[in-house]
Amino acid sequence: MPPAPDLMENVVNLCKRRGFVFPSAEIYGGFRSTYDYGPLGVLMLRNVREAWWRSMVQERDDVVGLEASILSPPAVWEASGHLGAGFADLLVECRNCNTRHRQDHLEDPNTCPSCGKTGTFTEAKAFNLMFKTHVGPVEDDGAIAYLRPETAQGMFLNFLNVLQTTRKKPPFGIAQIGKSFRNEITPGNFVFRTREFEQMELEFFVPPDEGPKWFEYWCDRRFNWYLDHGIPPEMLRLRPHDADELSHYSAGTSDIEFEFPFGWGELEGIAQRTDYDLKQHAAASGEKLEYFEQATGERYVPYVIEPAAGATRTMMTFLIAAYTEDEVGGEARTVLKLDPRLAPYKVAVLPLSKKDTLTPLAREVLAELQPHFMTDYDETQSIGRRYRRQDEIGTPMCVTVDFESLEDKAVTIRDRDTLEQVRVPIASLVTELRDRLTVSR
Repeated sequence: MPPAPDLMENVVNLCKRRGFVFPSAEIYGGFRSTYDYGPLGVLMLRNVREAWWRSMVQERDDVVGLEASILSPPAVWEASGHLGAGFADLLVECRNCNTRHRQDHLEDPNTCPSCGKTGTFTEAKAFNLMFKTHVGPVEDDGAIAYLRPETAQGMFLNFLNVLQTTRKKPPFGIAQIGKSFRNEITPGNFVFRTREFEQMELEFFVPPDEGPKWFEYWCDRRFNWYLDHGIPPEMLRLRPHDADELSHYSAGTSDIEFEFPFGWGELEGIAQRTDYDLKQHAAASGEKLEYFEQATGERYVPYVIEPAAGATRTMMTFLIAAYTEDEVGGEARTVLKLDPRLAPYKVAVLPLSKKDTLTPLAREVLAELQPHFMTDYDETQSIGRRYRRQDEIGTPMCVTVDFESLEDKAVTIRDRDTLEQVRVPIASLVTELRDRLTVSR
């Protein structure tokens, strides 16, 4: 069953109202396709990154991390092919309303979607997606640099450095999370497509004859990562690229797609990049980017399998999948049923009253929890309203401190999803919450 037509609008409104995502430079009228991540957004985005890193690096012994520079000289992008026609979109402009569009995104190639006029498009022109800048005080050709359009090239450039310093051997991977920049002609759909975005990428180097095996492995592992973190299986699919879709370097690519309110869209791509990138940079730089197996005397350029996801797009996907409207006690409720690992706050401490007799104990409970969980504290309005606020931002557990707590040194834990409430001694609160927040799938 496809998502409700108003789901996207509801999620966007919630993000602004509750502090997940704000339009950038809003007090100046905004700046198209740029967004700032608010107090809840930075927490959730960090949790998405950490969940990815945990799965891709921490829980493995064949992957290491890297953080490469955002600025790079033209030679890098000439070798990678990004300065050529392969990294350009075809741009058309409407002579009637002067809007510009990607030719391949037009439903009707002869009709402008902005003004509805037919036959007003200019001839298509190639538009390179790279952001160009200058390094240093003189803006001449020798000072040109580019903002990276992907994090991948930094991992290829550091292949030998990582190989020598870690003593890894294929199959092994280099993982990176970082900002990338693409001068998209038609960004849109909230944070789905923006000019500044954050990538989570792995370059997994394998013996050439093992490429197909590892490609299947990473398709399966990455698909199941989304399931494990709460995406319903009916909202996901794995779609192999047709031959005419493949990038020039790819021997096979599959996209993990999600059913967004605006249709199926790419969530993550897994590509067989073969040995293209290492050979391109070896030829351009004069360095031998290969692996030498001392035991056999064999030399080869590894093939690369690349799972590449967007952190911000992934966060948006989890928000859409988690958004739920139900009814509690005859009242409508909005709730984000986020996996506890992704929720901005794990726990909220809610004193039943703002009276001075209760506040000190509530603050003590807060201080007890903060070293262990990202914890919110809310003492304004009725307890029912505060529960609803925490439900709407996805907080899995609420801890209520009431007047009985002063006597029995216990508090009430409320579960976001089941609405179950249990009384727990403050002395065992951390252990109890940790058990309840541990996801086992």
